[in-house]
Amino acid sequence: MQTYIALLRGINVSGQKKILMADLRAILEENGLSNVHTYIQSGNVVFQSREIKTNELAWKIKQCILSRYGFEVPVLVRTKEQLETILTNCPFKKEKLGKSYFTILHTPPDSLLINEVTTLSYEKEEFTITNECVYFFCEAGYGKAKFNNNFFEKKLKVAATTRNYKTMVKLIEMVG
Repeated sequence: MQTYIALLRGINVSGQKKILMADLRAILEENGLSNVHTYIQSGNVVFQSREIKTNELAWKIKQCILSRYGFEVPVLVRTKEQLETILTNCPFKKEKLGKSYFTILHTPPDSLLINEVTTLSYEKEEFTITNECVYFFCEAGYGKAKFNNNFFEKKLKVAATTRNYKTMVKLIEMVG
């Protein structure tokens, strides 16, 4: 069995799309996923499956949530190796990692859109866009950032979900 990491977007934020992690673990195990573990309330799931297609696993999790809760949640599934590669390729120096964010993209963005976005800038905010991730550093904290998940989704026309450095490291540790 392969171990995967599912990243759910937009749950348990300001009381919207509320999902209890214990319920989520149970639902996923009832639907064939094994050794399901969650990390914090924002939709980080580590699990095992015989399925090898990450897009099929994402669809399965999305359907489980829709069936149980009646709302759709974007789901992205990656392997430990994929998340490790994203972390390894982070362009920011060690002292910036604590305030770095990783906007993981569902699909590679169009190069013309990348070029348009890279012309924009805000004070105390930096980003680098790759086919897999937008690496984002914000000195003042994510809550005050102009560049955020919604911004990158809209400008790049790609679904995405963002995690901070600490969460990325923890998810990789959870896989073992």
